[in-house]
Amino acid sequence: MDLVIARPEGLYCPPGDFYIDPWRPVERAVITHAHGDHARWGMGHYLASTPSAGILKARLGDDIRLQTLAYGEAIEHHGVRLSLHPAGHVLGSAQVRLQYQGEVWVASGDYKVEPDPTCAPFEPLRCHTFISESTFGLPIYRWPAQQRVFAEINDWWRANAAAGRASVLFCYAFGKAQRILAGLDASIGPILVHGAVEPLNRAYREAGVELPDTAYAGDFKRGDPALKRALVLAPPSAGGSSWIRRFGDFSDAFASGWMLLRGTRRRRGVDRGFVLSDHADWPGLLWAIGQTGAERVMVTHGSVAVLVRYLCERGLDARAFATEYGEEDDAAPQAEDAS
Repeated sequence: MDLVIARPEGLYCPPGDFYIDPWRPVERAVITHAHGDHARWGMGHYLASTPSAGILKARLGDDIRLQTLAYGEAIEHHGVRLSLHPAGHVLGSAQVRLQYQGEVWVASGDYKVEPDPTCAPFEPLRCHTFISESTFGLPIYRWPAQQRVFAEINDWWRANAAAGRASVLFCYAFGKAQRILAGLDASIGPILVHGAVEPLNRAYREAGVELPDTAYAGDFKRGDPALKRALVLAPPSAGGSSWIRRFGDFSDAFASGWMLLRGTRRRRGVDRGFVLSDHADWPGLLWAIGQTGAERVMVTHGSVAVLVRYLCERGLDARAFATEYGEEDDAAPQAEDAS
């Protein structure tokens, strides 16, 4: 018996009678993380990691029926032993480990294997079947050292500040913005954020994550001298809006794994592209899958066919697992933003 199957409502655990990241309303939902394509409103009961509670309530409302588990804490439901373990994707992101009648499955959700001071690091889990994402599941995707990327961002900001123009950096409001904040040299100038970013910063700080001081960009009017030295973090949807005109003469950039592709940089129409992703690259995916020791791998959203074929050629039982997950801005070069 498969511990996880695909249903119209989402990924379903038959013996446990619950869903993982369902895309339609269900009675019991286990949530891997609070991005909008994985955590949706309307579930009867939510189960998620303790660190994700603040973000989930900020996005779905304080009145959701939310039960939380510390990483590694286990509960049993209808004979299925369930525990949540760090996925390294964003604050509170979790892999779901299921054990039933001697069989162990792990649903990883979204994950990355690079270190990140804003969330708990990815924890390899031994299992019989591993459900893996493949957002960047092509051999061309190999991330540069993140410290080099942060140095590039700081150098770009420093040069703009010296020239008297604002630096507007587009990035996903949840996860990416906070990771960038943690890598900034705050001595260069003031750090301003869009209204979509600041509530999430607050949730990170309340969870004990250290971030540099930020100010709400909406409090600054066009012509304010501080804007000439500022770095502004904003979601992609702010580009071309009336909101952005307050910054006058500015340089813009985009931070995403898709910035590895020149065509995507051109379509974005920004001055700079910084390659920074909260998903595993090709070597990261292969390493994570190898660490599980799984004989069977179910591959979801992304470059599914390529990863499945590669794994099958190396002797694994790899299969595609259809999902209806939406796309984050970091997970689709054509997407503008996700809530």
